[in-house]
Amino acid sequence: MTQTSQFLINHGLPLVFAAVFVEQMGLPLPAMPWLLAAGALSAAGKFNLLLGLGATVVACLIADAIWFYLGRYRGNRVLALLCRISMEPDSCVRRTQNVFTKYGLRGVLVAKFLPGMSTVAPPLAGMSGMNAGRFFAVDAAGSLLYGGCLLAFGYVFSQQIDQIAAAIARIGGSALALLIGVLVLYVGYKYWQRQRLLHALRMARITVAELRKMLDAGEAPLIFDLRSSAALEEDPDLIQGAIHLSTDDIEKQLSQFPKDREIIVYCSCPNEVSSARLALRLQRQGFARVRPLLGGIDAWRELHYPMEPRTEMVTGSSVAALVTRGPSNLHIQEAGSSKSIETRSASSGEGKK
Repeated sequence: MTQTSQFLINHGLPLVFAAVFVEQMGLPLPAMPWLLAAGALSAAGKFNLLLGLGATVVACLIADAIWFYLGRYRGNRVLALLCRISMEPDSCVRRTQNVFTKYGLRGVLVAKFLPGMSTVAPPLAGMSGMNAGRFFAVDAAGSLLYGGCLLAFGYVFSQQIDQIAAAIARIGGSALALLIGVLVLYVGYKYWQRQRLLHALRMARITVAELRKMLDAGEAPLIFDLRSSAALEEDPDLIQGAIHLSTDDIEKQLSQFPKDREIIVYCSCPNEVSSARLALRLQRQGFARVRPLLGGIDAWRELHYPMEPRTEMVTGSSVAALVTRGPSNLHIQEAGSSKSIETRSASSGEGKK
């Protein structure tokens, strides 16, 4: 028996609880190895499977309750925090927003199995105004499914897990050093990848002051709001002249946008990685005048620059009308499976203070 197994036998339930709780709070410390090991020990009668499952569900619910109510009462500040601590900051949040918007409660049910999404889903549910009772009922079911699958997998393949643990124990400190080295290399690669992307577009970014001068001068750039529908419901105001479209919708309709027109893209994450990635893809498609907005919508709002609310919808128009009439009086949004263009009020209000 390895030292790790003996330690898990002696401190099984608190260790499982702590591992799951830390993982669900967003720290990059996976609980899967501990749950698999607990399942393997239960096959040998050295760990209580039901108590382990209960500890897993309780740990998930406590962590998710913290994130849920932070999302409900702190909203976009929580998303900004997740952007900073996540391994895939902006893209992880945006991807989870899209899944949550598309699948709703079903997204909560499967979020536990998707790396990065299990932490982002609860605050998004809180931001969306979802009923707390419904959320926690589905979240408990998802946590039960998550813990049950991993513990059962460890139980069924207990012999193989024991063999792997014994092999690691024979290697000794070298195995631990290798694992730590792989983790350090992974984190370093992600950091290098992020910095390389931002460096590629550093000279092309536009500040909110520069964009404001463009609008005041009567210029009509295409301004794309890349936030998810869930984020837009929480904060429905857009930058003056902006159009809300997903990155997929923009790429599908590129043929309708002139390549010589100024294009500005922004999102809600402070690192603007999502908008930078889209800007880079558009540049590769021949759009030479595309730039991400430095600081996104939050930087625009901090200076109390004009915002525009969504108003009545006009259906049956195409994106081509946007290019003809200019972005200051049209807004495109998803309505079911079809696209619609909605008009704005003639006067634009000032941003929230």
